[in-house]
Amino acid sequence: MSRIKLNYRIIFHFFGLLLLFNGGFMLIATLISLIYKDGVTFRLFLAGLATLLIGGIAMYKTKDHRKEMNKREGYIVVAFGWVVMSLTGTLPYIASGAIPSFTDAFFETMSGYTTTGASILNDIEIIPKGVLFWRSTTHWIGGMGIIVLAIAILPLLGVGGMQLFAAEAPGPGGDKLHPRITDTAKRLWLIYVGYTAAETILLQIAGMSFFDAINHALSTLSTGGFSTKNASVAHWNDNPAIQYIIMFFMFLAGTNFVLSYYLFKGKVSKILMDEEFKLYFKFIAVFTIIAVVLIYFRSDPSLSSIDHPMVLGEGESALRHGLFQVLSVITTTGFVTADYTLWTPFLTVFFFGLMFLGGSAGSTSGGVKVMRQLILIKNSFLEFKRALHPNAIIPVRYNGKSVSKDIVFNVLGFFILYMLSFIVGALVFSMFQMDFTSAIGLSASSLGNVGPALGDFGPVNNYAALPPLGKWWASFLMLIGRLELFTVLILLTPFFWRNR
Repeated sequence: MSRIKLNYRIIFHFFGLLLLFNGGFMLIATLISLIYKDGVTFRLFLAGLATLLIGGIAMYKTKDHRKEMNKREGYIVVAFGWVVMSLTGTLPYIASGAIPSFTDAFFETMSGYTTTGASILNDIEIIPKGVLFWRSTTHWIGGMGIIVLAIAILPLLGVGGMQLFAAEAPGPGGDKLHPRITDTAKRLWLIYVGYTAAETILLQIAGMSFFDAINHALSTLSTGGFSTKNASVAHWNDNPAIQYIIMFFMFLAGTNFVLSYYLFKGKVSKILMDEEFKLYFKFIAVFTIIAVVLIYFRSDPSLSSIDHPMVLGEGESALRHGLFQVLSVITTTGFVTADYTLWTPFLTVFFFGLMFLGGSAGSTSGGVKVMRQLILIKNSFLEFKRALHPNAIIPVRYNGKSVSKDIVFNVLGFFILYMLSFIVGALVFSMFQMDFTSAIGLSASSLGNVGPALGDFGPVNNYAALPPLGKWWASFLMLIGRLELFTVLILLTPFFWRNR
């Protein structure tokens, strides 16, 4: 069989465009470094300039590209685009000396772009402010990219049942990019930027410094989890207002951004009738009640948080920390206000299970996604009916519409592949002499882009102790989890590179 002919010029043209975006944001980080006089301004400027130069050359050399992109080229652009961004994203860390090791810098960057939030930094607060801003910016860029992927690209590639989301979104349609996609993406980006600005202002009003506020806003809206403090959001355990503001925006970030679009258009009924949103809200409500009840009635009410002592037995404190951690794990943000692995053994397993849930399709969160969970639940219950009435045609319905068998099979395939990836991920981690709890926690957290794991890599620890090969494996799991598995794994199949 002959090998396929790819339109490499358009692929590298897109890579060049991504690098121009990357370099531009590096220069913004340089400006922050200049304002705060952190001593690494010139080094950050060189990193940004080098990235812009590489991107500019790539775009110039491929300016005469054929303006057509097939599915194979789409897969390559999406998968390798994230890798290209991560490779160049290491430059500010290495150039500034904040993270001299390339392996560590790549891990931190991949964790940023995939909005995982896992970090190898032992002392975040000594890192120069320009570098910290760049670190949070990688989250924000990744979050923006995920919105575009969900709206415009993944449905067209037929990835994991995301065609169903395409039918709900107000932009894409048919077999090719619809002209309205650009307008839709712009509107959703405006909402994304608006939410970020709103959270920054509210956090400042609540008592955060401007620098801390904008960094946490960048991390929250992208459901990333990078903080400017070693204790994460637990640093503000004595300021409940800050934590409630972050909770509100975590909830919004884990919601389908198209629903925010409908909200601002005044179409509230579309939000209230959306099955995925209703299940997402119910999940949070039910799981929060379970967590709060167990925290409130636990036998040792004097458990301390990461940084500031607190009494979990008090009603408001139990509600706040229970709701915060449920939102943080479900939306895969990964912020921490307490070490939930110390609450009770049941809650440790409970939060581990939440790592597989994820937020809504069309949000910046990772995980399996509520839409897929809903399709799986509905199809499972319908199997009972089909067993009793084998000749009856009983379709899965979503938002009042029948879901095609192809999409149902795609979702089932995605879930099976997700669980297999989790098992293989844990097995590989176990080869690095990790205990069972640490291995399964690392695999679930990396694949789901959650951040905090279990065992040696729990909420109060970081990933610095992970061996170099373990960091590369975790980076791979972050990438495939963020890009919906199929997008990356299909590149590893021989038939992808053949004509037939």
